[in-house]
Amino acid sequence: MRVFVTGATGFVGSALVPQLIQAGHQVVGLARTDAAAESLHAAGAESVRGSLDDLEILSKAAASADGVIHAGFIHDFSNFVASCETDRRAIEAFGAALAGTNKPLVVTSGTMIASGGSTIATEEDGPKMVGNPRGQSEELALALAEKGVRVSVIRLPPSVHGVGDHAFMPALIGIAKSKGEAAYVGDGSNRWPAVHRQDAVRLYRLALEKAPAGTRVHAVGDEGVKIKDIAGVMGRQLGIPVVSKSAEEAVGHFGFLGHFIAVDNLTSSALTRERFGWTPTQPGLLADLEENYFKV
Repeated sequence: MRVFVTGATGFVGSALVPQLIQAGHQVVGLARTDAAAESLHAAGAESVRGSLDDLEILSKAAASADGVIHAGFIHDFSNFVASCETDRRAIEAFGAALAGTNKPLVVTSGTMIASGGSTIATEEDGPKMVGNPRGQSEELALALAEKGVRVSVIRLPPSVHGVGDHAFMPALIGIAKSKGEAAYVGDGSNRWPAVHRQDAVRLYRLALEKAPAGTRVHAVGDEGVKIKDIAGVMGRQLGIPVVSKSAEEAVGHFGFLGHFIAVDNLTSSALTRERFGWTPTQPGLLADLEENYFKV
């Protein structure tokens, strides 16, 4: 299968491209820069120059492919609404290009949009964070099933971890270092799901190859790791105190992460494992933190 991939040189995409090639697929990756194009060529993939804002380029690349994996997203949380609008327009472009073809389109979303407090979120749950624009993108994508697109949505947890991670875990470690304390909110019993990126990219491939139209897929290895336990690893590894912050103190302490750190996001992947025969084989979040995130 000839597969067009956005986000092909990102943390997830750079592991996804070789996963697809090893499975016998041809990969064409979206590249914003010459360096990105060169890295794709070195990995054995082709490249198309452009960005997520270049809708004509996205449409042409999708139309000439046998399937699309949309793993790209502009991770600018200071301008989150605009990033989600770019995401929405890209999904619309893919939908228009693939309508009536029954070709696969795999779109990326997040488990946090299905947060339900102490209730575990499953693949059958729609977005629960009312007004969240990422949830609106998910619903837009799934509606393409009615237009002859074999669309599926992969929900990634807040922590997709592994060597080379530059997202939430390194950000939390950086905050702990700068503040001289590893913090959590309240009693720290709220939980984040997590997945190792190598397990996640295997699931992207399975969704591309097998997911029925309209399927939600949960790329979840750890259903829920307590934030207090994450802070405990950081405190021990950095030799700093582990402390609680109130909800009011959290935004000041964690910056943009203050809006996420207190969310309880217990998430199941039981249906995903059953439907796709997917079993995570890589280390869980706490073990990966201990082993790989504090090396000098």
